[in-house]
Amino acid sequence: MSREPIFNVPRTVLAMLAVLVAVHAALSMLSPDAYLWWVLALAFIPARYSPSPIAFPGGDVADVTSFVTHMLVHADLTHLAFNGLWLLAFGSVLCARLGGLRFTMFSICGGVAGALLFLLFNPGLDAPVIGASGAVSAMMGGVMRFLFNAIDRGEGYLLRAAPSAIPAVTVAGALRDRRIILASIAFVGINLLAIIGFGKFGETGAIAWEAHIGGYLFGLFFFGVFDRSERRAAQNDLPPTADFE
Repeated sequence: MSREPIFNVPRTVLAMLAVLVAVHAALSMLSPDAYLWWVLALAFIPARYSPSPIAFPGGDVADVTSFVTHMLVHADLTHLAFNGLWLLAFGSVLCARLGGLRFTMFSICGGVAGALLFLLFNPGLDAPVIGASGAVSAMMGGVMRFLFNAIDRGEGYLLRAAPSAIPAVTVAGALRDRRIILASIAFVGINLLAIIGFGKFGETGAIAWEAHIGGYLFGLFFFGVFDRSERRAAQNDLPPTADFE
């Protein structure tokens, strides 16, 4: 008799969560100086890419790797717990639909997209950006592409049982769906509240709203590139999407 995964969470999602927890635990055991060095080496720092870059820990290697490694570091347990819960909620559904490898690539690309938008809005900023929020926001954007189809079809249970069986809307369909538009506007609005100090972590850390929005938009617009279900439907000459007004 086969056993279902704990809480129906795919192994890839559990592995991601375990890595985030392990990195946080490892960093917390370092001396203050070593902790600061590693956080700066792993964090995404726009000043690395300014015309006269500052010499940050990690050097030329970190100039490339920090686009990904910044997702592994979190400011504190609250920050880690927040991202971990959203990873379990949205990541589990998305991973079950995309498969482990595609889900991992989608998540990494979403985090990179978030870092790029942050860089665009903050060129030369010497503050470090850390956390998996950009990747998690991409997961939210991706789920938007098929969430309301499941609701409209009365098949919300498929989000847990078989998310790959839910038709996805096209990008054009998503832009016509009032619910997706309103959800997206609400997401952007909540993140923009960070400008006035809403959503701070600890005493000095604040939400990198640009990274959140960049990740979300990547997930919403590029979900279809990673979606196996949509590809299979196209290969079988079946309509891969179902738009509901």
